This record gives sequence, C-alpha cells and structure tokens, in this order.
Amino acid sequence: MAEGGAADLETQRTDVAALLKTALRKGDTWYLVDSRWFKQWKKYVGFDSWDKYQMGDQNVYPGPIDNSGLLKDGDSQSLKEHLIDELDYILLPTEGWNRLVSWYTLMEGQEPIARKVVEQGMFVKHCKVEVYLTELKLCENGNMNNVVTRRFSKADTIDTIEKEIRKIFNIPGEKETRLWNKYMSNTFEPLNKPDSTIQDAGLYQGQVLVIEQKNEDGTWPRGSSTPKSPGDMREIGLVDVLERYYEQRLSKRGFSLLRALSLYGNLEVL
Repeated sequence: MAEGGAADLETQRTDVAALLKTALRKGDTWYLVDSRWFKQWKKYVGFDSWDKYQMGDQNVYPGPIDNSGLLKDGDSQSLKEHLIDELDYILLPTEGWNRLVSWYTLMEGQEPIARKVVEQGMFVKHCKVEVYLTELKLCENGNMNNVVTRRFSKADTIDTIEKEIRKIFNIPGEKETRLWNKYMSNTFEPLNKPDSTIQDAGLYQGQVLVIEQKNEDGTWPRGSSTPKSPGDMREIGLVDVLERYYEQRLSKRGFSLLRALSLYGNLEVL
C-alpha cells in the first residue's frame, strides 16, 4: 500500500488510466482537478512510461488534492476565467474523483468542483463537460433592487431554479408563484415550462429572473401572463431576446444590431 492507506501505485495508475477513457454521457457528473497537482501525482505513481525515475519517491508525494490554483482568490467555488482543459485542469468522472479523494483526501476548506455533462449542438449533438456555469440574477417582483446571484448548469430545469429562489427569499411552499425573464427594456417573459432546462429556455449569462407571488385575492401583481394579441411581440420580450443575443456577439466587432441586420435584410439604419 502507498502512503496514507492508498492503493498500491500500480493499482492507482491502472485504475485512473482506465477511468480517464470514460465516455461522456449527458447528465453525468465530472470533477475538475488542478493540473499541477495531477502532474505531481503522475510522477509519484509513475503514470507515464518515460517518467518513472521518481515513482514512489516521497519527495514528489502530491499530498491532498489542491484545486486552489483554479479558484478566484477568496472564493471557494468561483473558477478563474479562461481556464483550459488539460493545461489548467484535468477532468475525471465521479468514480475516478472518488478514488483519488479516498487515497489522498481533499485540501481542508475546499469543496469538490463538480460539473455536469451537457448536450450541445443544434443539428449535430455532442456531449461536453460544462466547466463554466451560467450566472443568473434572481429577485422578487416586489423588490427588484434586491438581486441575488447564483450559478446553474445548463442542464438544470426551471423548476430547480424556482425552488432555489423560493429558498433564497423564504417563500412558503404553499404560496403560488410564477417565474419571469426580465429584459433590459423592462419587458417580461413567463417561464411556465418547469421541465425545460436553462439551455432549452435560452437563458444566458447575467439573465435577470423575477419571482412573483400570487395576491391574497387570487390575482397576480403582473396581471395575465398571456399576450393581449398575437402581434404584441414585446409582451413576451422576443425582441429583447434578439437584441441582447446579437448585441453581445456583435459588440466586440464594432457592429450595432441594426447595422448587422441591414446587411441581410436591407433595413434602413437610422
């Protein structure tokens, strides 16, 4: 057995090597491991055939898993920006992570960095570990200045988000609520499909979600969630969705939304 009651080095080496080849499956959980720690572990167990001269050497013993290099200072869950797979971190499936933790433990004060596998692609689907979560801004209809930020996976459902908002704002379970998208032009879109995922609903980074509680008289503060007429596009915020989507993607190139549309739709730019 290796130090700390871990499995022998050969077992560690072969087990992790096999688990690194695990295929991605939608909904599975994978874990981030700092590449610096992982490289040290590889030296210690002689993972690579060309780098075995320090195998078992206590001078290269990796110690507890340390992911501090991946995290923003003072935040135990927020990742640094622009981290690169295999350069900054290694991804391990749940079984691989659990084995490493059982052998080496996790640095005191740190939490596992767990991420879901999501399906991406409009026409050709492929699976990917969602390393960076979607940050949403949550508030109550009666006090939209009190905004709480939370991070969610694209695989999380609207129902999951609503439960989290209820918990944050201490809304009783028996109280009937509705959830809304709030867009920058002060228009709202009802999120009335609880089984839809964040990805399905088209929610984006920084999106503001508002929870509304039903009045005692059975009415809603925001009134009906159904547009008054089929042509009332702004009632559901569709224009705002398109504006925000294209503004975010075209701003870096110096284009305005209207100018971009004019190239394809012959619109007049005012």
